[in-house]
Amino acid sequence: MTSALPPLVQACSGALGSAAANSVSYPLDLVATKLQTTTSRKLRGMHGTMLLLKHILETEGLAGLYDGLGADTASTILSNFLYYYFYTFLHAIVARRRTSASSTSLLHTLKHALTAPTKPVLLGVPTELAVGFVAGVASRAVSTPLSVVTVRLQTEDTDDDSDDESSSKAEPPADEGFLDVVRNIYAEEGLAGFWAGFRPTLPLCLTPALTLLLFQVLSRLRIPWKSPKSRQSAVSAFLSGASANALAVTILYPLLLAKVRVQATRSRSGSEAHATSMTDVWLSAVRSEGWGGLYQALGVQILKGFVSQGVTMLVKQRIERGVVRLYTRG
Repeated sequence: MTSALPPLVQACSGALGSAAANSVSYPLDLVATKLQTTTSRKLRGMHGTMLLLKHILETEGLAGLYDGLGADTASTILSNFLYYYFYTFLHAIVARRRTSASSTSLLHTLKHALTAPTKPVLLGVPTELAVGFVAGVASRAVSTPLSVVTVRLQTEDTDDDSDDESSSKAEPPADEGFLDVVRNIYAEEGLAGFWAGFRPTLPLCLTPALTLLLFQVLSRLRIPWKSPKSRQSAVSAFLSGASANALAVTILYPLLLAKVRVQATRSRSGSEAHATSMTDVWLSAVRSEGWGGLYQALGVQILKGFVSQGVTMLVKQRIERGVVRLYTRG
């Protein structure tokens, strides 16, 4: 838990924080997704990142860096609202059951976990990860369809066979809208297509849990020039959140790469099928790039996560402090 406030307040603040962060970091997310799904050897490292940014700006203008922003923001808000709500609620239940008397009923615990402040405590690494994993599965089960549509929107003009200079000067294909992508997914794969990549997403549900665990650990570190009783500064909240996400993403990145590539898969008649499973993605990456292929575009993803998670935790903390001030004034 990042504060003592009830689940609904934390869920709203987390969702608003993630929406703000998504609008700031979205161009990095778009570039990272395109780099993760391309086989072009030109688009590697920082040089490839700059080439891709230049290509997008030249062919689509500044608006091209925000292609699919609406669907991604909706997915981010929904996913983060559900995650923070479930995580805070489950965390409060476990914390209260550990400290309450054995005679306290489960119904009483549930009621207070929903409405009353619960002191933010670390429950131990296994319990923290278990609570976060359950919350992550529940939130992603609902938000995965929007995530799939977003990835399709972000990669609709990706041409994996374009290694020559002429390809960068070609006219971009006609853009598909949100509803066009939804219709195409349903026509090609049915309802199951909206949950493409959910299997590799399941282990990825540890990412927010690991991030919050590392955030709490980093937030509790004693800095020499900071009083132990002083409130966490905005800079400290940003750096703790950003660093925690960078560490978590690095640990779980091969799973993230597999998720994006599976979700970007399209059914193409008359062409070679793309990898459709987590194992296929990894084997293909290792065969073509060596073990480093499992970490393609890791740098951009870390930079995106650093900015996104830092802004999320910063905004979330500011909102929660504002709510506390309103309560105390009332």
